[in-house]
Amino acid sequence: MQTPNPSPQSESAPQPFAQFAAACARRVNRQLERVLPEDSIIPGRLHEAMRYATFNGGKRVRPLLVYASGLAVGGRLEDLDPAACAVELIHSYSLVHDDLPAMDDDDLRRGQPTCHRAYDEATAVLVGDALQSMAFELLGRPDPHLATEVQLEMVRILAQASGSRGMAGGQALDIGAVGERMSLPELEDMHIHKTGALIRASVRLGALASGAGKSTLHQLDHYAKAIGLAFQVQDDILDVTTDTHTLGKTQGKDEAANKPTYTSLLGLEGARQKATELLEEALDALAGLGQEAEHLRNLAHYVVERSH
Repeated sequence: MQTPNPSPQSESAPQPFAQFAAACARRVNRQLERVLPEDSIIPGRLHEAMRYATFNGGKRVRPLLVYASGLAVGGRLEDLDPAACAVELIHSYSLVHDDLPAMDDDDLRRGQPTCHRAYDEATAVLVGDALQSMAFELLGRPDPHLATEVQLEMVRILAQASGSRGMAGGQALDIGAVGERMSLPELEDMHIHKTGALIRASVRLGALASGAGKSTLHQLDHYAKAIGLAFQVQDDILDVTTDTHTLGKTQGKDEAANKPTYTSLLGLEGARQKATELLEEALDALAGLGQEAEHLRNLAHYVVERSH
């Protein structure tokens, strides 16, 4: 018997978070399935590898943020799909490039061989390039429901979050930090760029696509900054407390590479306390927003309570 396939929606009584998150993941996967080229289209191997890198069990946290923030301010799901796809394509590209031998040199991603292991290094580089380009293509397509200036602002936000002042810059800082001592503010600054920038962009894109005003955008950005850092703190905690099978990537890799982490600076209990403080900060940032923001609150809890 086929199970129902509900869509996330804004209701007076929001659906349970697990159900909402699963529905969002299914929704963005359907959209990605539609926009990514089939491997029957030349160049077939590249298109096959692009799909491999995208459809390999990701949690879809960033699209979930797009949907949750958009619905929190009264948005419509159909207006949020392009941004949800765009942030997931950027995220998938970044993982492919992060795993390369010249970067983090990892063999596993989401429990599967990394893209350069399943294919080859040159193909993996091209996969990242192509996924990144497609993200901006999706955001730039004509959209009758968005004002041109809003659409251009969304493109600018995602570009900045992806570039030297965002994710790519954070990766550069991360590479330069190997074997070096860092203060807590320096570590936070690195992860505000590497992990936090795309998370903040996801929230902002969802809110912008739904017509949020400046005050609400500022409020949601404060929330996103807190959970962006909390996500990385929890990653560092899991890197020392969870096995490779559960993580879906090599456990203890950062420690083995002598990278500064929240657990190395604060200790395990100190890192857990930091995650709790960031969770409280995120929840406080949502004060005054109604029941429509409940999925964002639940998502903040998920970020610091997840096991992988």
